[in-house]
Amino acid sequence: MWQSCLVSNVLDKVSGWITVPEAAELLNVPLGRVRRLIEEHHLIAIKREGILSIPSEIIIEGEPLPSLPGTMIVLLDSGLKYQDAFEWLFTVEDSLPGTPMEFLLKGHKSAVRRAAMLLAL
Repeated sequence: MWQSCLVSNVLDKVSGWITVPEAAELLNVPLGRVRRLIEEHHLIAIKREGILSIPSEIIIEGEPLPSLPGTMIVLLDSGLKYQDAFEWLFTVEDSLPGTPMEFLLKGHKSAVRRAAMLLAL
């Protein structure tokens, strides 16, 4: 099983971070809607230095990455905690030539979800 303790500085691979207010501006929605998008896994966020931060690459042309919610559900259903699922998305996966997030951004959600389902075994 994937272990977050084996990952060092995995979140340094995130290309950029934005705050909830910045996400609201990019998405052209109220702050409350951004919080709901996080709760529903359309966006992912973690606290960094006390500030809730969202990877900027998951907002594409003013919309959340469409493959993210289903992928997060698979990861959470596989037994990962939220923080571990978040980190897994930015960690090089042996079954993929890159990180799961890179593959989601390229439109390869099936390959990512297959890899995520294997975490449950």
